[in-house]
Amino acid sequence: MDQQAAPSSAPVSLGQEIAELWGEHLDGRTVGVDDDFFALGGNSLTGIKIIDRVAQDYDVRLSVRDFYLAQTPARVAELIERARAAA
Repeated sequence: MDQQAAPSSAPVSLGQEIAELWGEHLDGRTVGVDDDFFALGGNSLTGIKIIDRVAQDYDVRLSVRDFYLAQTPARVAELIERARAAA
């Protein structure tokens, strides 16, 4: 019996989008939604670049402190969603 794969048009979650963004700034490595920014080799300069991209791509300003405390793409996505809801 043939089983069909799930459609590839499934929406990408915000956490996955943020993970991909991190991967772009962390030497193209694959990043999961629960991966820790600092364990992946993230530093302050990379963090600032990602915060700037989030502001540009999602129209949300994250504080450096909040970004560093969030530490994972999933938690950064939650910050973005909360900021959007408050706007």
